[in-house]
Amino acid sequence: MNNTSKYGVLMMNLGTPDAPQTSDVRRYLREFLSDGRVVDLNPLLWKPILNLVILTIRPPKVAKVYQQVWMDEGSPLLVLSQRLKNSVKKALAEKVGHDVPVELAMTYGNPSVEKAANALREQGVTNILVMPMYPQFSATTTAAAYDRLMASLKRCPHWPALQLLHDYADHPLYIQGLANAVRKQWETQGEKRHLVLSYHGIPKRYVTNGDPYSRRCHTTSKLLAEALELNEDEWTHVYQSRFGREEWLKPYADQTLKTFPSKGIKRINVISPAFSIDCIETLEEITFELGDEFKHSGGEAFDYIPALNDSDDQVALYLDLIEQNTKQWTQG
Repeated sequence: MNNTSKYGVLMMNLGTPDAPQTSDVRRYLREFLSDGRVVDLNPLLWKPILNLVILTIRPPKVAKVYQQVWMDEGSPLLVLSQRLKNSVKKALAEKVGHDVPVELAMTYGNPSVEKAANALREQGVTNILVMPMYPQFSATTTAAAYDRLMASLKRCPHWPALQLLHDYADHPLYIQGLANAVRKQWETQGEKRHLVLSYHGIPKRYVTNGDPYSRRCHTTSKLLAEALELNEDEWTHVYQSRFGREEWLKPYADQTLKTFPSKGIKRINVISPAFSIDCIETLEEITFELGDEFKHSGGEAFDYIPALNDSDDQVALYLDLIEQNTKQWTQG
């Protein structure tokens, strides 16, 4: 590598409250739901609804949910993201023979992008690989992370060179990691079950207007099914987490799972490939809410397959992504 340039890696995830308390959740939701990438309604209409209704009603309820999944070290999303960052940093140093700066930032909340960027700058980094930790690109997530980073650099007099990772929906090591996770679950439970691939939902209007998210999700599902050699009747692609009254991407996870028992599908596994790291949405919404609805509809067995988190497969994937996206700084 050229001695005059030094690269670092900025891993970015969505964000989380600092604590599972109403005030912290309200602060986090205000920042998250004020982003025009997430909710693209006219601010004159949306802000009163957000401040007078949503931020009054939802924080206490959401705080209770966070309390159910909170780890001793903190929020699952933050704790597991930090573990992955540390594992990637260690493995990367072993691979290249020297330490490479790797920092973690959240689009909303802490650790902030400014803090992470300053940490990279203090380590002499002049080139940054930006890695949004979203397997499938969406303007609501990946582009929002880009926006946050660019906003943090507005006052920076000397910008670093940036390489922006788009996504890795079809990366062979990503598909392999998911397939390994499914096979491990089947081996542990002693049976192969119908596989539900449940993705975070977004309003259908976003996709109609050009967001590639749905297409990228279908790509992942198709490749995973092929890797597992599944027939079409052995897996189902759905979307979870809709909010509000407008139409979101379909089929809806809750409605679909309710119909399974009547079709003879009573034992299932659910994996959520849209999440690199387990969080409130996978640990509570899928594991508890979807699981309870499925069983109340006549389902007999429901088990969630964890995200790749800080597994060896995920570390190997991230190492390959780093290598492929930093060649311009490491060769020649």
